[in-house]
Amino acid sequence: MDLSSSSCASLSKTYHHHPFSLSLLHPNSLQLLRSHHLPHRRTLFLRNSPPPLLFSRQNNLPLTPVRVSNQSQNDSFVLEDVPHLTNFLPDLPSYPNPLQERQAYSIVKNTFVSPEDVVAQTIVIQKDSPRGIHFRRAGPREKVYFKPEEVRACIVTCGGLCPGINTVIREIVCGLKNMYGVEDILGIEEGYKGFYSKNTKRLTTKVVNDIHKLGGTFLRTSRGGHDTQKIVDNIEDRGINQVYIIGGDGTQKGAALIYEEVEKRRLQVAVAGIPKTIDNDIAVIDKSFGFDTAVEEAQRAINAAHVEVNSVENGIGIVKLMGRYSGFIAMYATLASRDVDCCLIPESPFYLEGRGGLFEFIEQSLKENGHLVIVVAEGAGQEYIASEVHAVNEKDASGNKLLLDVGPWLSHKIKDHFTKFSKMAVNMKYIDPTYMIRAIPSNASDNIYCTLLAHSAVHGAMAGYSGFTVGPVNSRHAYLPIARVTERPNTVKLTDRMWARLLESTNQPSFVASDQQRVDKE
Repeated sequence: MDLSSSSCASLSKTYHHHPFSLSLLHPNSLQLLRSHHLPHRRTLFLRNSPPPLLFSRQNNLPLTPVRVSNQSQNDSFVLEDVPHLTNFLPDLPSYPNPLQERQAYSIVKNTFVSPEDVVAQTIVIQKDSPRGIHFRRAGPREKVYFKPEEVRACIVTCGGLCPGINTVIREIVCGLKNMYGVEDILGIEEGYKGFYSKNTKRLTTKVVNDIHKLGGTFLRTSRGGHDTQKIVDNIEDRGINQVYIIGGDGTQKGAALIYEEVEKRRLQVAVAGIPKTIDNDIAVIDKSFGFDTAVEEAQRAINAAHVEVNSVENGIGIVKLMGRYSGFIAMYATLASRDVDCCLIPESPFYLEGRGGLFEFIEQSLKENGHLVIVVAEGAGQEYIASEVHAVNEKDASGNKLLLDVGPWLSHKIKDHFTKFSKMAVNMKYIDPTYMIRAIPSNASDNIYCTLLAHSAVHGAMAGYSGFTVGPVNSRHAYLPIARVTERPNTVKLTDRMWARLLESTNQPSFVASDQQRVDKE
Protein backbone atom coordinates (compact mmCIF):
# COMPACT_ATOMS: atom_id res chain seq x y z
CA MET A 1 0.00 0.00 0.00
CA ASP A 2 1.09 3.61 -0.58
CA LEU A 3 1.53 5.98 2.31
CA SER A 4 0.88 9.69 1.90
CA SER A 5 3.07 12.45 3.34
CA SER A 6 0.64 12.88 6.21
CA SER A 7 0.90 9.15 6.99
CA CYS A 8 4.69 9.41 7.07
CA ALA A 9 4.43 12.37 9.43
CA SER A 10 2.20 10.29 11.67
CA LEU A 11 4.73 7.47 11.66
CA SER A 12 7.45 9.97 12.51
CA LYS A 13 5.52 11.02 15.61
CA THR A 14 5.06 7.39 16.57
CA TYR A 15 8.78 6.64 16.49
CA HIS A 16 10.34 9.98 17.41
CA HIS A 17 11.23 8.80 20.92
CA HIS A 18 13.59 6.11 19.61
CA PRO A 19 17.26 7.06 19.11
CA PHE A 20 16.91 5.85 15.51
CA SER A 21 13.57 7.14 14.26
CA LEU A 22 11.80 7.88 11.03
CA SER A 23 11.38 11.58 10.43
CA LEU A 24 11.49 12.36 6.73
CA LEU A 25 10.83 9.73 4.12
CA HIS A 26 10.40 9.92 0.39
CA PRO A 27 6.58 10.00 0.03
CA ASN A 28 6.38 6.95 -2.24
CA SER A 29 9.26 4.92 -0.89
CA LEU A 30 7.76 3.31 2.17
CA GLN A 31 5.64 0.30 1.43
CA LEU A 32 5.22 -1.30 4.83
CA LEU A 33 6.32 -0.67 8.41
CA ARG A 34 5.65 -3.23 11.06
CA SER A 35 6.73 -4.23 14.56
CA HIS A 36 7.98 -7.68 15.52
CA HIS A 37 8.14 -9.49 18.85
CA LEU A 38 11.27 -7.55 19.71
CA PRO A 39 10.11 -4.13 20.91
CA HIS A 40 12.74 -2.10 19.07
CA ARG A 41 12.77 -3.91 15.73
CA ARG A 42 11.63 -1.98 12.67
CA THR A 43 11.48 -3.39 9.15
CA LEU A 44 11.48 -1.30 5.99
CA PHE A 45 10.30 -2.92 2.76
CA LEU A 46 11.26 -0.72 -0.16
CA ARG A 47 9.61 -0.54 -3.57
CA ASN A 48 11.15 0.47 -6.85
CA SER A 49 11.57 4.18 -6.21
CA PRO A 50 14.34 6.69 -5.53
CA PRO A 51 16.50 5.57 -2.57
CA PRO A 52 14.96 7.08 0.57
CA LEU A 53 16.71 8.77 3.43
CA LEU A 54 16.21 7.63 7.01
CA PHE A 55 17.00 10.12 9.74
CA SER A 56 18.29 9.68 13.28
CA ARG A 57 17.24 11.96 16.12
CA GLN A 58 18.45 11.82 19.71
CA ASN A 59 16.77 14.53 21.76
CA ASN A 60 17.82 17.83 20.20
CA LEU A 61 20.59 16.46 18.02
CA PRO A 62 20.43 17.45 14.35
CA LEU A 63 18.83 15.03 11.95
CA THR A 64 21.38 12.78 10.31
CA PRO A 65 20.49 10.93 7.10
CA VAL A 66 20.94 7.17 6.77
CA ARG A 67 20.62 6.12 3.15
CA VAL A 68 18.99 2.79 2.38
CA SER A 69 19.68 1.44 -1.09
CA ASN A 70 16.81 0.07 -3.16
CA GLN A 71 18.04 -3.01 -5.02
CA SER A 72 14.85 -4.90 -5.72
CA GLN A 73 11.26 -5.35 -4.75
CA ASN A 74 12.30 -7.85 -2.07
CA ASP A 75 14.95 -5.60 -0.54
CA SER A 76 14.49 -4.81 3.16
CA PHE A 77 16.43 -3.29 6.04
CA VAL A 78 15.85 -4.26 9.67
CA LEU A 79 17.34 -2.36 12.60
CA GLU A 80 16.99 -4.19 15.89
CA ASP A 81 17.60 -1.24 18.14
CA VAL A 82 18.27 -1.10 21.88
CA PRO A 83 16.45 1.05 24.47
CA HIS A 84 17.61 4.56 25.27
CA LEU A 85 17.01 6.59 28.41
CA THR A 86 15.23 9.24 26.35
CA ASN A 87 12.54 6.68 25.55
CA PHE A 88 11.03 7.34 28.97
CA LEU A 89 12.95 10.49 29.96
CA PRO A 90 12.43 12.65 26.85
CA ASP A 91 13.75 15.84 28.48
CA LEU A 92 17.03 14.31 29.58
CA PRO A 93 19.87 16.77 28.78
CA SER A 94 22.95 15.71 26.84
CA TYR A 95 26.56 16.89 27.15
CA PRO A 96 29.66 16.93 24.93
CA ASN A 97 31.64 13.70 25.19
CA PRO A 98 34.81 14.33 27.26
CA LEU A 99 36.70 11.91 25.00
CA GLN A 100 37.27 14.71 22.54
CA GLU A 101 39.56 16.31 25.10
CA ARG A 102 41.60 13.17 25.71
CA GLN A 103 45.08 13.22 24.25
CA ALA A 104 45.03 9.51 23.40
CA TYR A 105 41.97 9.95 21.17
CA SER A 106 43.27 13.08 19.43
CA ILE A 107 45.05 10.85 16.91
CA VAL A 108 41.83 9.05 15.91
CA LYS A 109 40.47 10.27 12.59
CA ASN A 110 36.85 9.63 13.59
CA THR A 111 36.69 9.75 17.36
CA PHE A 112 32.95 9.13 17.51
CA VAL A 113 30.73 6.51 15.95
CA SER A 114 28.27 7.94 13.47
CA PRO A 115 24.56 7.45 14.26
CA GLU A 116 24.31 6.00 10.74
CA ASP A 117 26.66 3.11 11.56
CA VAL A 118 25.04 -0.29 11.86
CA VAL A 119 26.40 -3.84 11.82
CA ALA A 120 24.84 -6.50 9.58
CA GLN A 121 24.04 -9.83 11.18
CA THR A 122 24.49 -11.62 7.85
CA ILE A 123 27.32 -10.56 5.56
CA VAL A 124 26.96 -13.23 2.88
CA ILE A 125 23.82 -12.51 0.87
CA GLN A 126 22.58 -13.14 -2.66
CA LYS A 127 21.88 -10.52 -5.27
CA ASP A 128 18.11 -10.35 -4.74
CA SER A 129 17.97 -11.31 -1.07
CA PRO A 130 16.86 -8.83 1.65
CA ARG A 131 19.46 -6.78 3.45
CA GLY A 132 18.30 -8.39 6.67
CA ILE A 133 18.86 -7.65 10.34
CA HIS A 134 21.25 -4.96 11.55
CA PHE A 135 22.37 -3.80 14.99
CA ARG A 136 23.58 -0.44 16.22
CA ARG A 137 27.36 -0.24 16.09
CA ALA A 138 29.12 0.03 19.45
CA GLY A 139 31.53 2.82 20.32
CA PRO A 140 31.75 6.37 21.72
CA ARG A 141 29.07 8.90 20.80
CA GLU A 142 29.47 12.64 20.31
CA LYS A 143 26.95 13.33 23.06
CA VAL A 144 26.66 11.67 26.47
CA TYR A 145 23.77 11.70 28.93
CA PHE A 146 25.75 11.64 32.17
CA LYS A 147 28.10 14.16 33.77
CA PRO A 148 31.17 12.16 34.82
CA GLU A 149 31.25 13.76 38.26
CA GLU A 150 27.64 12.67 38.85
CA VAL A 151 28.12 9.04 37.79
CA ARG A 152 28.01 6.31 40.41
CA ALA A 153 28.63 3.03 38.61
CA CYS A 154 28.55 -0.53 39.90
CA ILE A 155 29.81 -3.86 38.54
CA VAL A 156 28.49 -7.33 39.42
CA THR A 157 29.50 -10.83 38.31
CA CYS A 158 27.10 -13.80 38.44
CA GLY A 159 27.11 -17.50 37.60
CA GLY A 160 30.04 -19.82 36.96
CA LEU A 161 33.66 -18.88 36.46
CA CYS A 162 35.22 -18.15 33.10
CA PRO A 163 38.65 -16.90 32.00
CA GLY A 164 38.57 -13.14 31.45
CA ILE A 165 36.04 -11.97 34.05
CA ASN A 166 38.70 -10.03 35.94
CA THR A 167 39.89 -8.42 32.72
CA VAL A 168 36.35 -7.18 32.00
CA ILE A 169 36.07 -5.79 35.55
CA ARG A 170 39.43 -4.06 35.25
CA GLU A 171 38.69 -2.50 31.88
CA ILE A 172 35.26 -1.22 32.92
CA VAL A 173 36.88 0.56 35.85
CA CYS A 174 39.81 1.86 33.77
CA GLY A 175 37.51 2.85 30.89
CA LEU A 176 35.19 4.85 33.15
CA LYS A 177 38.10 6.57 34.90
CA ASN A 178 40.60 7.11 32.09
CA MET A 179 38.22 7.86 29.21
CA TYR A 180 35.39 9.66 31.00
CA GLY A 181 36.81 10.78 34.33
CA VAL A 182 34.35 8.80 36.48
CA GLU A 183 35.63 8.39 40.05
CA ASP A 184 32.75 6.71 41.92
CA ILE A 185 32.70 2.98 41.06
CA LEU A 186 31.41 0.19 43.28
CA GLY A 187 31.95 -3.55 43.09
CA ILE A 188 28.92 -5.63 44.10
CA GLU A 189 30.22 -8.82 45.74
CA GLU A 190 28.79 -12.33 45.43
CA GLY A 191 26.39 -11.86 42.52
CA TYR A 192 22.86 -10.46 42.50
CA LYS A 193 22.29 -11.04 46.21
CA GLY A 194 25.15 -8.63 46.90
CA PHE A 195 22.88 -5.74 45.94
CA TYR A 196 20.68 -6.21 49.00
CA SER A 197 23.15 -7.85 51.38
CA LYS A 198 25.33 -4.72 51.36
CA ASN A 199 28.45 -6.49 50.08
CA THR A 200 30.35 -3.79 48.18
CA LYS A 201 33.87 -2.54 47.70
CA ARG A 202 35.21 0.68 46.24
CA LEU A 203 36.92 0.12 42.89
CA THR A 204 39.75 2.31 41.64
CA THR A 205 42.30 1.81 38.88
CA LYS A 206 44.89 1.07 41.56
CA VAL A 207 42.71 -1.60 43.20
CA VAL A 208 42.06 -3.45 39.92
CA ASN A 209 45.46 -2.88 38.33
CA ASP A 210 46.69 -6.49 38.44
CA ILE A 211 43.49 -8.53 38.69
CA HIS A 212 43.59 -9.49 35.01
CA LYS A 213 46.53 -11.76 35.85
CA LEU A 214 44.32 -13.84 38.14
CA GLY A 215 41.68 -16.44 37.42
CA GLY A 216 38.17 -16.40 38.86
CA THR A 217 36.36 -13.18 39.73
CA PHE A 218 37.74 -10.45 41.97
CA LEU A 219 34.17 -9.64 43.07
CA ARG A 220 33.24 -13.28 43.83
CA THR A 221 30.09 -14.79 42.42
CA SER A 222 26.98 -16.81 43.20
CA ARG A 223 24.05 -18.40 41.43
CA GLY A 224 20.46 -17.28 41.85
CA GLY A 225 19.65 -14.61 44.39
CA HIS A 226 17.84 -12.42 41.87
CA ASP A 227 15.08 -10.29 43.40
CA THR A 228 14.24 -7.49 40.99
CA GLN A 229 12.44 -5.27 43.48
CA LYS A 230 15.16 -5.52 46.12
CA ILE A 231 17.92 -4.96 43.57
CA VAL A 232 16.34 -1.84 42.05
CA ASP A 233 15.43 -0.52 45.53
CA ASN A 234 19.09 -0.80 46.43
CA ILE A 235 20.22 0.81 43.17
CA GLU A 236 17.89 3.72 43.89
CA ASP A 237 18.85 4.04 47.57
CA ARG A 238 22.57 4.09 46.79
CA GLY A 239 22.23 6.59 43.98
CA ILE A 240 23.69 4.21 41.40
CA ASN A 241 23.04 5.33 37.82
CA GLN A 242 25.14 2.87 35.78
CA VAL A 243 24.95 -0.91 36.28
CA TYR A 244 27.34 -3.30 34.53
CA ILE A 245 26.25 -6.95 34.76
CA ILE A 246 28.64 -9.75 33.75
CA GLY A 247 27.00 -13.15 33.41
CA GLY A 248 25.44 -15.83 31.27
CA ASP A 249 21.97 -16.53 29.94
CA GLY A 250 20.10 -16.40 33.26
CA THR A 251 22.08 -13.38 34.41
CA GLN A 252 21.23 -11.44 31.24
CA LYS A 253 17.54 -12.28 31.63
CA GLY A 254 17.84 -10.82 35.12
CA ALA A 255 19.47 -7.70 33.65
CA ALA A 256 16.47 -7.30 31.32
CA LEU A 257 14.11 -7.44 34.33
CA ILE A 258 16.19 -4.84 36.15
CA TYR A 259 15.97 -2.52 33.14
CA GLU A 260 12.20 -2.99 32.91
CA GLU A 261 11.81 -2.01 36.57
CA VAL A 262 14.14 0.97 36.10
CA GLU A 263 12.03 2.11 33.16
CA LYS A 264 8.83 1.63 35.14
CA ARG A 265 10.21 3.86 37.91
CA ARG A 266 11.58 6.35 35.37
CA LEU A 267 15.08 6.27 36.84
CA GLN A 268 18.08 7.65 35.00
CA VAL A 269 19.95 4.36 35.27
CA ALA A 270 21.82 2.73 32.39
CA VAL A 271 21.83 -1.10 32.58
CA ALA A 272 24.54 -2.73 30.47
CA GLY A 273 25.10 -6.48 30.13
CA ILE A 274 28.34 -8.23 29.22
CA PRO A 275 27.51 -11.81 28.14
CA LYS A 276 29.64 -14.51 29.75
CA THR A 277 29.73 -18.23 29.05
CA ILE A 278 32.72 -20.46 28.59
CA ASP A 279 30.63 -22.78 26.38
CA ASN A 280 30.35 -20.16 23.59
CA ASP A 281 26.61 -20.82 23.40
CA ILE A 282 25.42 -17.19 23.20
CA ALA A 283 23.38 -16.50 20.07
CA VAL A 284 24.18 -13.80 17.48
CA ILE A 285 27.68 -12.83 18.68
CA ASP A 286 30.78 -14.32 17.06
CA LYS A 287 32.07 -15.93 20.26
CA SER A 288 32.06 -15.43 24.01
CA PHE A 289 35.06 -14.26 26.00
CA GLY A 290 37.13 -17.00 27.64
CA PHE A 291 36.39 -19.45 24.84
CA ASP A 292 39.81 -19.16 23.17
CA THR A 293 41.50 -19.65 26.53
CA ALA A 294 39.35 -22.70 27.28
CA VAL A 295 40.18 -24.34 23.95
CA GLU A 296 43.87 -23.62 24.42
CA GLU A 297 43.91 -25.08 27.94
CA ALA A 298 41.91 -28.12 26.82
CA GLN A 299 44.86 -29.03 24.59
CA ARG A 300 46.92 -29.83 27.68
CA ALA A 301 44.39 -32.42 28.86
CA ILE A 302 44.08 -33.94 25.37
CA ASN A 303 47.86 -34.11 25.01
CA ALA A 304 48.17 -35.80 28.42
CA ALA A 305 45.56 -38.39 27.43
CA HIS A 306 47.33 -39.02 24.12
CA VAL A 307 50.69 -39.55 25.86
CA GLU A 308 49.13 -41.94 28.36
CA VAL A 309 47.30 -44.16 25.87
CA ASN A 310 50.20 -44.15 23.43
CA SER A 311 52.39 -45.65 26.13
CA VAL A 312 50.30 -48.74 26.88
CA GLU A 313 48.64 -51.56 24.96
CA ASN A 314 45.04 -50.94 23.93
CA GLY A 315 45.00 -47.56 25.62
CA ILE A 316 41.71 -45.65 25.63
CA GLY A 317 41.76 -42.06 26.87
CA ILE A 318 38.58 -40.13 27.66
CA VAL A 319 38.73 -36.36 28.20
CA LYS A 320 35.57 -34.66 29.44
CA LEU A 321 35.26 -30.99 28.49
CA MET A 322 32.65 -28.34 29.23
CA GLY A 323 29.56 -27.95 27.10
CA ARG A 324 26.13 -28.33 28.68
CA TYR A 325 24.06 -27.85 25.53
CA SER A 326 26.69 -26.81 22.98
CA GLY A 327 29.79 -28.74 21.98
CA PHE A 328 31.94 -25.87 20.75
CA ILE A 329 34.82 -26.38 23.19
CA ALA A 330 34.96 -30.09 22.42
CA MET A 331 34.74 -29.50 18.66
CA TYR A 332 37.37 -26.76 18.47
CA ALA A 333 39.70 -28.52 20.89
CA THR A 334 39.45 -31.66 18.76
CA LEU A 335 40.19 -29.76 15.56
CA ALA A 336 43.09 -27.91 17.15
CA SER A 337 44.62 -31.05 18.70
CA ARG A 338 44.54 -33.53 15.80
CA ASP A 339 45.23 -36.24 18.40
CA VAL A 340 41.53 -37.01 18.98
CA ASP A 341 39.89 -40.04 17.39
CA CYS A 342 36.28 -39.36 18.40
CA CYS A 343 34.38 -36.29 19.60
CA LEU A 344 30.96 -36.62 21.28
CA ILE A 345 28.82 -33.50 21.72
CA PRO A 346 25.24 -32.79 22.90
CA GLU A 347 24.04 -31.85 19.42
CA SER A 348 24.98 -35.19 17.90
CA PRO A 349 23.30 -38.23 19.50
CA PHE A 350 25.43 -41.35 19.57
CA TYR A 351 24.85 -45.00 20.32
CA LEU A 352 27.12 -47.70 21.66
CA GLU A 353 26.19 -51.14 20.32
CA GLY A 354 25.75 -52.40 16.79
CA ARG A 355 26.98 -51.53 13.34
CA GLY A 356 28.27 -47.97 13.15
CA GLY A 357 28.19 -47.67 16.95
CA LEU A 358 30.91 -46.37 19.26
CA PHE A 359 32.05 -49.82 20.44
CA GLU A 360 32.63 -50.98 16.86
CA PHE A 361 34.63 -47.83 16.09
CA ILE A 362 36.76 -48.24 19.22
CA GLU A 363 37.54 -51.87 18.37
CA GLN A 364 38.58 -50.96 14.81
CA SER A 365 40.77 -48.12 16.05
CA LEU A 366 42.50 -50.33 18.62
CA LYS A 367 43.24 -52.96 15.96
CA GLU A 368 44.62 -50.37 13.54
CA ASN A 369 46.44 -47.98 15.89
CA GLY A 370 46.64 -49.69 19.27
CA HIS A 371 45.12 -46.72 21.09
CA LEU A 372 42.57 -43.91 20.78
CA VAL A 373 41.45 -40.68 22.48
CA ILE A 374 37.80 -39.71 22.96
CA VAL A 375 36.71 -36.16 23.80
CA VAL A 376 33.23 -35.91 25.28
CA ALA A 377 31.29 -32.75 26.16
CA GLU A 378 29.61 -32.83 29.56
CA GLY A 379 26.13 -32.57 28.02
CA ALA A 380 26.56 -35.45 25.58
CA GLY A 381 24.55 -38.63 26.01
CA GLN A 382 22.40 -37.30 28.86
CA GLU A 383 19.21 -39.04 27.71
CA TYR A 384 21.13 -42.26 27.25
CA ILE A 385 22.46 -42.14 30.83
CA ALA A 386 19.14 -41.03 32.33
CA SER A 387 17.34 -44.01 30.79
CA GLU A 388 19.73 -46.36 32.56
CA VAL A 389 20.03 -44.75 35.99
CA HIS A 390 16.43 -43.44 36.17
CA ALA A 391 17.64 -40.04 37.36
CA VAL A 392 15.30 -37.34 38.67
CA ASN A 393 15.46 -33.96 36.93
CA GLU A 394 17.11 -31.54 39.34
CA LYS A 395 18.22 -27.94 38.83
CA ASP A 396 20.83 -25.67 40.38
CA ALA A 397 20.21 -22.20 41.86
CA SER A 398 20.43 -20.65 38.39
CA GLY A 399 17.73 -22.93 37.02
CA ASN A 400 20.16 -25.04 34.99
CA LYS A 401 19.46 -28.75 34.80
CA LEU A 402 21.96 -30.75 36.85
CA LEU A 403 23.81 -33.01 34.42
CA LEU A 404 24.69 -36.62 34.96
CA ASP A 405 28.43 -37.29 34.83
CA VAL A 406 28.98 -38.70 31.36
CA GLY A 407 32.73 -39.28 31.78
CA PRO A 408 32.76 -42.07 34.40
CA TRP A 409 29.61 -43.57 32.88
CA LEU A 410 31.18 -43.82 29.44
CA SER A 411 34.45 -45.17 30.87
CA HIS A 412 32.57 -47.89 32.72
CA LYS A 413 30.46 -48.85 29.68
CA ILE A 414 33.50 -49.16 27.42
CA LYS A 415 35.56 -51.16 29.89
CA ASP A 416 32.64 -53.42 30.73
CA HIS A 417 31.89 -54.10 27.05
CA PHE A 418 35.44 -55.03 26.08
CA THR A 419 35.97 -57.14 29.19
CA LYS A 420 32.73 -59.12 28.93
CA PHE A 421 31.98 -59.28 25.22
CA SER A 422 35.13 -58.68 23.22
CA LYS A 423 37.44 -60.42 25.71
CA MET A 424 39.94 -57.64 25.10
CA ALA A 425 41.95 -56.08 27.90
CA VAL A 426 41.89 -52.27 27.62
CA ASN A 427 43.74 -49.60 29.60
CA MET A 428 41.30 -46.81 30.46
CA LYS A 429 42.59 -43.30 31.24
CA TYR A 430 40.02 -40.71 32.29
CA ILE A 431 40.80 -36.97 32.58
CA ASP A 432 38.39 -34.25 33.72
CA PRO A 433 40.08 -30.81 33.49
CA THR A 434 36.83 -28.81 33.89
CA TYR A 435 37.77 -26.68 36.87
CA MET A 436 41.37 -26.26 35.72
CA ILE A 437 40.17 -24.79 32.42
CA ARG A 438 37.63 -22.33 33.81
CA ALA A 439 39.82 -21.12 36.71
CA ILE A 440 42.83 -19.90 34.74
CA PRO A 441 43.49 -16.30 33.64
CA SER A 442 42.58 -15.38 30.08
CA ASN A 443 45.18 -15.59 27.32
CA ALA A 444 46.36 -12.69 25.16
CA SER A 445 43.56 -13.04 22.61
CA ASP A 446 40.83 -13.05 25.26
CA ASN A 447 42.44 -10.17 27.16
CA ILE A 448 42.17 -7.95 24.11
CA TYR A 449 38.62 -9.13 23.44
CA CYS A 450 37.57 -8.46 27.05
CA THR A 451 38.98 -4.95 26.80
CA LEU A 452 36.87 -4.21 23.71
CA LEU A 453 33.75 -5.62 25.36
CA ALA A 454 34.24 -3.55 28.51
CA HIS A 455 34.92 -0.32 26.62
CA SER A 456 31.92 -0.88 24.34
CA ALA A 457 29.69 -1.28 27.41
CA VAL A 458 31.08 1.90 28.97
CA HIS A 459 30.58 3.91 25.76
CA GLY A 460 27.01 2.64 25.45
CA ALA A 461 26.05 3.44 29.04
CA MET A 462 27.56 6.93 28.89
CA ALA A 463 25.67 7.54 25.62
CA GLY A 464 22.39 6.80 27.38
CA TYR A 465 21.66 3.31 26.07
CA SER A 466 20.19 0.90 28.57
CA GLY A 467 18.84 -2.63 28.71
CA PHE A 468 21.42 -3.72 26.15
CA THR A 469 24.27 -6.19 25.84
CA VAL A 470 27.44 -6.00 23.77
CA GLY A 471 29.33 -8.37 21.52
CA PRO A 472 31.05 -8.76 18.16
CA VAL A 473 28.86 -9.48 15.15
CA ASN A 474 30.90 -10.34 12.07
CA SER A 475 33.99 -8.90 13.80
CA ARG A 476 32.32 -5.54 14.53
CA HIS A 477 31.15 -4.76 18.06
CA ALA A 478 27.48 -3.91 18.36
CA TYR A 479 24.76 -3.12 20.89
CA LEU A 480 22.20 -5.92 21.00
CA PRO A 481 18.76 -6.25 22.58
CA ILE A 482 19.12 -8.62 25.52
CA ALA A 483 16.26 -10.72 24.15
CA ARG A 484 18.37 -11.62 21.12
CA VAL A 485 21.16 -13.23 23.15
CA THR A 486 18.84 -15.07 25.56
CA GLU A 487 16.07 -16.31 23.25
CA ARG A 488 17.90 -19.53 22.35
CA PRO A 489 21.38 -21.02 22.87
CA ASN A 490 23.93 -21.12 20.09
CA THR A 491 24.67 -24.72 19.13
CA VAL A 492 26.93 -26.62 16.77
CA LYS A 493 25.20 -27.10 13.43
CA LEU A 494 25.76 -30.63 12.23
CA THR A 495 25.15 -29.56 8.62
CA ASP A 496 27.92 -26.93 8.64
CA ARG A 497 31.39 -27.31 7.20
CA MET A 498 33.08 -27.07 10.61
CA TRP A 499 31.47 -30.29 11.83
CA ALA A 500 32.29 -31.91 8.48
CA ARG A 501 35.94 -30.92 9.01
CA LEU A 502 35.86 -32.61 12.41
CA LEU A 503 34.38 -35.82 11.00
CA GLU A 504 37.05 -35.88 8.34
CA SER A 505 39.78 -35.19 10.90
CA THR A 506 38.75 -37.93 13.34
CA ASN A 507 37.27 -40.38 10.81
CA GLN A 508 34.61 -41.18 13.41
CA PRO A 509 31.13 -42.43 12.49
CA SER A 510 28.47 -39.77 12.14
CA PHE A 511 26.08 -41.91 14.24
CA VAL A 512 23.28 -41.04 11.82
CA ALA A 513 21.10 -44.12 11.72
CA SER A 514 17.50 -45.04 12.32
CA ASP A 515 16.43 -47.40 15.05
CA GLN A 516 15.83 -50.07 12.42
CA GLN A 517 19.46 -49.87 11.33
CA ARG A 518 20.73 -50.34 14.84
CA VAL A 519 21.34 -54.00 15.56
CA ASP A 520 21.11 -55.61 18.96
CA LYS A 521 24.10 -56.56 21.06
CA GLU A 522 24.39 -59.96 19.40
